[in-house]
Amino acid sequence: MLEIIKQPWPWYVAGPLIGLTVPALLILGNKSFGISSSLRHVCAMCVPAKIPFFQYDWKKELWNMFFVLGIFFGGMIAVTFMGNTEPVQLNPSLVKELSIYGVTDFSSLVPVDLVSWDKLLMLPGFIMMVGGGFLVGFGARYAGGCTSGHAIMGLATLQWPSLVATVCFMIGGFVMANWILPFILMM
Repeated sequence: MLEIIKQPWPWYVAGPLIGLTVPALLILGNKSFGISSSLRHVCAMCVPAKIPFFQYDWKKELWNMFFVLGIFFGGMIAVTFMGNTEPVQLNPSLVKELSIYGVTDFSSLVPVDLVSWDKLLMLPGFIMMVGGGFLVGFGARYAGGCTSGHAIMGLATLQWPSLVATVCFMIGGFVMANWILPFILMM
Protein backbone atom coordinates (compact mmCIF):
# COMPACT_ATOMS: atom_id res chain seq x y z
CA MET A 1 0.00 0.00 0.00
CA LEU A 2 2.84 2.37 0.84
CA GLU A 3 4.35 1.87 -2.62
CA ILE A 4 1.06 2.93 -4.23
CA ILE A 5 1.02 6.11 -2.16
CA LYS A 6 4.66 6.88 -3.02
CA GLN A 7 4.08 6.73 -6.78
CA PRO A 8 2.70 9.67 -8.79
CA TRP A 9 -1.02 9.15 -9.26
CA PRO A 10 -2.45 9.37 -12.77
CA TRP A 11 -4.49 12.42 -13.65
CA TYR A 12 -7.71 10.45 -13.85
CA VAL A 13 -7.39 9.55 -10.15
CA ALA A 14 -5.79 12.66 -8.66
CA GLY A 15 -7.89 15.13 -10.68
CA PRO A 16 -11.28 13.82 -9.58
CA LEU A 17 -10.08 13.58 -5.97
CA ILE A 18 -9.05 17.24 -6.06
CA GLY A 19 -12.27 18.12 -7.87
CA LEU A 20 -14.38 16.36 -5.25
CA THR A 21 -13.03 18.69 -2.56
CA VAL A 22 -15.19 21.46 -4.00
CA PRO A 23 -18.59 19.85 -3.44
CA ALA A 24 -17.37 18.35 -0.16
CA LEU A 25 -16.43 21.78 1.20
CA LEU A 26 -19.64 23.35 -0.08
CA ILE A 27 -21.89 20.59 1.27
CA LEU A 28 -20.14 20.14 4.61
CA GLY A 29 -19.90 23.79 5.56
CA ASN A 30 -20.39 26.21 2.69
CA LYS A 31 -16.61 26.80 2.64
CA SER A 32 -14.38 27.88 -0.24
CA PHE A 33 -11.14 26.17 -1.21
CA GLY A 34 -8.02 28.32 -1.45
CA ILE A 35 -4.85 29.03 0.43
CA SER A 36 -3.88 32.67 -0.17
CA SER A 37 -6.45 34.05 2.27
CA SER A 38 -4.71 32.17 5.10
CA LEU A 39 -2.04 34.87 5.42
CA ARG A 40 -4.76 37.47 5.92
CA HIS A 41 -6.32 35.31 8.65
CA VAL A 42 -2.96 34.93 10.41
CA CYS A 43 -2.37 38.68 10.24
CA ALA A 44 -5.88 39.36 11.55
CA MET A 45 -5.14 37.05 14.50
CA CYS A 46 -1.68 38.41 15.28
CA VAL A 47 -1.53 42.07 14.24
CA PRO A 48 -2.82 44.25 17.09
CA ALA A 49 -3.08 47.42 14.96
CA LYS A 50 -6.50 48.65 13.88
CA ILE A 51 -5.90 48.16 10.17
CA PRO A 52 -9.29 48.04 8.43
CA PHE A 53 -8.27 45.21 6.08
CA PHE A 54 -7.71 42.95 9.10
CA GLN A 55 -10.86 43.99 10.97
CA TYR A 56 -13.26 41.10 10.35
CA ASP A 57 -14.41 37.97 12.14
CA TRP A 58 -11.43 35.75 11.39
CA LYS A 59 -12.71 33.12 13.83
CA LYS A 60 -15.25 32.08 11.19
CA GLU A 61 -12.30 31.07 9.01
CA LEU A 62 -10.44 29.13 11.70
CA TRP A 63 -11.02 25.90 9.76
CA ASN A 64 -8.67 27.32 7.13
CA MET A 65 -5.84 27.43 9.69
CA PHE A 66 -6.32 23.70 10.35
CA PHE A 67 -6.18 23.18 6.59
CA VAL A 68 -2.84 25.06 6.44
CA LEU A 69 -1.46 23.10 9.41
CA GLY A 70 -2.57 19.89 7.69
CA ILE A 71 -0.65 20.88 4.57
CA PHE A 72 2.46 21.63 6.64
CA PHE A 73 2.37 18.48 8.75
CA GLY A 74 1.31 16.34 5.79
CA GLY A 75 4.36 17.61 3.92
CA MET A 76 6.61 16.88 6.90
CA ILE A 77 5.23 13.35 7.23
CA ALA A 78 5.58 12.74 3.49
CA VAL A 79 9.20 13.91 3.43
CA THR A 80 10.13 12.01 6.58
CA PHE A 81 8.45 8.69 5.88
CA MET A 82 7.84 8.60 2.14
CA GLY A 83 10.68 10.69 0.72
CA ASN A 84 12.20 9.49 -2.50
CA THR A 85 15.98 9.33 -2.27
CA GLU A 86 16.37 8.76 -6.00
CA PRO A 87 17.46 11.70 -8.16
CA VAL A 88 14.67 13.66 -9.81
CA GLN A 89 13.89 12.23 -13.24
CA LEU A 90 13.76 14.93 -15.91
CA ASN A 91 13.20 14.80 -19.62
CA PRO A 92 16.62 14.76 -21.32
CA SER A 93 15.65 17.66 -23.60
CA LEU A 94 14.82 19.78 -20.53
CA VAL A 95 18.18 18.89 -18.94
CA LYS A 96 19.94 19.88 -22.17
CA GLU A 97 18.05 23.19 -22.40
CA LEU A 98 18.69 24.07 -18.74
CA SER A 99 22.39 23.28 -19.08
CA ILE A 100 22.60 26.15 -21.59
CA TYR A 101 21.74 28.46 -18.68
CA GLY A 102 24.15 26.80 -16.25
CA VAL A 103 21.53 24.76 -14.42
CA THR A 104 23.09 21.33 -13.98
CA ASP A 105 22.55 20.28 -10.34
CA PHE A 106 19.28 18.36 -10.04
CA SER A 107 20.14 16.58 -6.78
CA SER A 108 17.24 18.22 -4.96
CA LEU A 109 13.53 18.69 -5.64
CA VAL A 110 14.35 22.13 -7.02
CA PRO A 111 17.55 22.83 -8.96
CA VAL A 112 20.24 23.94 -6.50
CA ASP A 113 21.63 26.20 -9.23
CA LEU A 114 18.41 28.22 -9.04
CA VAL A 115 17.18 28.01 -5.46
CA SER A 116 19.68 28.00 -2.59
CA TRP A 117 20.88 30.39 0.10
CA ASP A 118 23.98 31.17 -1.98
CA LYS A 119 21.87 32.09 -5.01
CA LEU A 120 19.67 34.38 -2.92
CA LEU A 121 22.58 36.82 -2.65
CA MET A 122 23.06 36.98 -6.42
CA LEU A 123 20.90 39.10 -8.73
CA PRO A 124 19.16 36.27 -10.66
CA GLY A 125 18.40 34.36 -7.45
CA PHE A 126 17.17 37.49 -5.69
CA ILE A 127 14.93 38.38 -8.62
CA MET A 128 13.43 34.89 -8.76
CA MET A 129 13.02 34.21 -5.03
CA VAL A 130 12.26 37.62 -3.52
CA GLY A 131 10.84 39.34 -6.60
CA GLY A 132 8.89 36.24 -7.61
CA GLY A 133 7.54 35.79 -4.08
CA PHE A 134 6.39 39.40 -4.00
CA LEU A 135 4.73 39.11 -7.40
CA VAL A 136 2.95 35.89 -6.44
CA GLY A 137 1.66 37.47 -3.23
CA PHE A 138 0.67 40.70 -4.95
CA GLY A 139 -0.93 38.83 -7.83
CA ALA A 140 -2.95 36.59 -5.53
CA ARG A 141 -4.23 39.62 -3.63
CA TYR A 142 -4.92 41.61 -6.82
CA ALA A 143 -6.71 38.67 -8.47
CA GLY A 144 -8.78 38.07 -5.34
CA GLY A 145 -7.34 34.60 -4.80
CA CYS A 146 -4.64 32.13 -5.71
CA THR A 147 -4.45 29.60 -8.51
CA SER A 148 -6.05 26.86 -6.44
CA GLY A 149 -8.86 29.11 -5.29
CA HIS A 150 -9.68 30.33 -8.78
CA ALA A 151 -8.82 27.30 -10.93
CA ILE A 152 -10.35 24.68 -8.64
CA MET A 153 -13.06 26.37 -6.61
CA GLY A 154 -13.92 29.31 -8.84
CA LEU A 155 -14.18 27.38 -12.08
CA ALA A 156 -16.14 24.58 -10.43
CA THR A 157 -18.70 27.12 -9.22
CA LEU A 158 -18.80 28.80 -12.66
CA GLN A 159 -17.46 32.18 -11.57
CA TRP A 160 -16.55 34.43 -14.50
CA PRO A 161 -13.72 36.28 -12.62
CA SER A 162 -12.11 32.91 -11.87
CA LEU A 163 -12.09 32.02 -15.55
CA VAL A 164 -10.41 35.33 -16.37
CA ALA A 165 -7.91 34.89 -13.54
CA THR A 166 -7.09 31.30 -14.54
CA VAL A 167 -6.52 32.28 -18.18
CA CYS A 168 -4.25 35.11 -16.99
CA PHE A 169 -2.35 32.70 -14.70
CA MET A 170 -1.75 30.38 -17.65
CA ILE A 171 -0.62 33.22 -19.94
CA GLY A 172 1.65 34.58 -17.20
CA GLY A 173 3.20 31.15 -16.65
CA PHE A 174 3.83 30.72 -20.37
CA VAL A 175 5.41 34.17 -20.68
CA MET A 176 7.56 33.63 -17.59
CA ALA A 177 8.78 30.15 -18.56
CA ASN A 178 9.48 30.93 -22.21
CA TRP A 179 10.58 34.58 -22.30
CA ILE A 180 11.38 36.08 -18.90
CA LEU A 181 13.10 33.11 -17.17
CA PRO A 182 15.67 32.58 -19.95
CA PHE A 183 16.51 36.30 -19.75
CA ILE A 184 16.96 36.12 -15.95
CA LEU A 185 19.09 32.97 -16.18
CA MET A 186 21.41 34.66 -18.68
CA MET A 187 22.21 37.44 -16.21
